[in-house]
Amino acid sequence: MRAIGIVLAGGGSSRMQELSKKRAICAMPIAGFYRSIDFALSSMSNSHIQTVAVFTQYHAGSLNEHLSSSKWWDFGRKQGGLFTFTPAITAENGFWYRGTADAIAQNLRFLKECHEPYVVITSGDCVYKLDFNRVLDYHIEKNADITIVCKDVPSEKAAERFGTLRMNEESRVEEFEEKPIVAHSHTISCGIYVIRRRLLIELIEQSAAEERYDFVRDILIRYRATKKIYGYKIRDYWSNIASVDDYYATNMDFLKPEIRSFFFRTYPDIYTKVEDQPPAKYNPGARVTNSLVSSGCIINGTVEDSVIFKGTFIGSNCYIRNSILLNDIYVGDNTCIENCIVESRGTIQANSYFKGENGVKIVVENRERFVL
Repeated sequence: MRAIGIVLAGGGSSRMQELSKKRAICAMPIAGFYRSIDFALSSMSNSHIQTVAVFTQYHAGSLNEHLSSSKWWDFGRKQGGLFTFTPAITAENGFWYRGTADAIAQNLRFLKECHEPYVVITSGDCVYKLDFNRVLDYHIEKNADITIVCKDVPSEKAAERFGTLRMNEESRVEEFEEKPIVAHSHTISCGIYVIRRRLLIELIEQSAAEERYDFVRDILIRYRATKKIYGYKIRDYWSNIASVDDYYATNMDFLKPEIRSFFFRTYPDIYTKVEDQPPAKYNPGARVTNSLVSSGCIINGTVEDSVIFKGTFIGSNCYIRNSILLNDIYVGDNTCIENCIVESRGTIQANSYFKGENGVKIVVENRERFVL
């Protein structure tokens, strides 16, 4: 493909509450064994984008470890590859990334040294599958300066947390609002853009010279009237996980047969870092219905409508319902967990009771277990 990829993976989110205190949003576990960033990287790999840069910053340790080997997404190659960039103190710059445009500006050398004519920019906190070749063909057909991948949501109320755009009959963007107080359109930006590489360099250099740091506000919105910006609508599954409720809902979506089929059984595949774990073990007395149970788990109790991540132990007479249990959790006997997200590496004492009464409850037990 005649494009390079950029994944913006540096941000945190206060809306993720305790879940973002130990990891970047792009490193959040999804559907039992994926990480959020896997969906962007897999879509790029499946679209034959050979050179991809990931810009990390906030709590990047877990994310950098996940990206330590590029072979899982087939980026281990002599030409191209997967590159990870974190903020670096230099004689000219002493700042962390001050925004998405600034992240690109601080790594502009990467863009200038590439030879592909186009750039695909995407965030790493969304769950989707997308053929970027189709987006690029659309971009070229429209002779666009910038193409924004977008999606219709059920109502304007649901759109208020995103950038909303309004297009004419030719799909040219006429209005773009970033997280409006009152949305006047139910078409949202998916945070995926296609742009010519030389134009991106020009716009980023101009923004940096004027001390403008945000790609959406200082480039897309600022130039919407002077540049040819088009929208490319997708109809397949897409979800953003920037809040606790969104994260919970996205994982629960994987319990729906049509969503599982789309991601697990429909080509192309989603790839992730593979760890050597034994198959899940179900001991006598275990009962599991409509749940995802990852490898390395040992189940002794009842699990209903839940997502259980790798290496989790659930004791006898436990009842887990409508919940997400992250990696390496020990759940003691006679414990009830309902409508909760349980943080990883925690030890839940026997005879405990946790239930989300008014929404999702986050359970954080500080008795972490470490492998010596």
